[in-house]
Amino acid sequence: MRSFQILSALLQYPEKALLEALPEIHAELEHCSTEVHTSIAPLLAYLAQHDLIELQENYVATFDRNRTCSLHLFEHVYGESRERGPAMVSLMQEYTNHNFLVVADELPDFLPMFLEFLGQTDEATAAEFLGESIHVIARIGDKLDEGESPYHGVFTALRSLTDVEPLPLAEPPVRDMDEVMEQFGSGVDGIEPLLSPSLSHQATTQTIQFYPRTAAPVGASQGV
Repeated sequence: MRSFQILSALLQYPEKALLEALPEIHAELEHCSTEVHTSIAPLLAYLAQHDLIELQENYVATFDRNRTCSLHLFEHVYGESRERGPAMVSLMQEYTNHNFLVVADELPDFLPMFLEFLGQTDEATAAEFLGESIHVIARIGDKLDEGESPYHGVFTALRSLTDVEPLPLAEPPVRDMDEVMEQFGSGVDGIEPLLSPSLSHQATTQTIQFYPRTAAPVGASQGV
């Protein structure tokens, strides 16, 4: 389970504490698989060789300003469609069911938070959720690889932790932002759609779907 927590930390916005923890991360990697260790070695070297301001600027450019590499998982499945809100409520309920405390200022589909959850739950549950979400995770990793981002190694490591073969994703739907804001409300920055309380009841019976069933090839295995 150490692997998930290490990978979660590496995908967080770089702070001084992360750089100071690099020796500890190297030590913890001794308990991880060779695939994980090898995959993230270039990222660890990158973090050690650049100053904090440069690391932070690159992080923002990579994940916050580049929608194709967004670390919000449902962004790649639902886009701005109305299904995104209920899916997040359902994921939040899964966190609650497994006694995982959600950070208040992050959406539940934020990948570092999701990985932290996998690192704190039991092995079978972690394997199930990773297998269901690997299609989205692989898509983000492919986009990072295309841009030659050092963060690509984290996603390679995650792919090594599951036997599920990633399937290609259809392009997420896009709606008019005025409709999105009306449905979900605005975030603290006035941009990010958040959850409307009216969606809670709708989500209680919805199964979390990391992979659009209609996009899957006939006979392919599906996530929930």
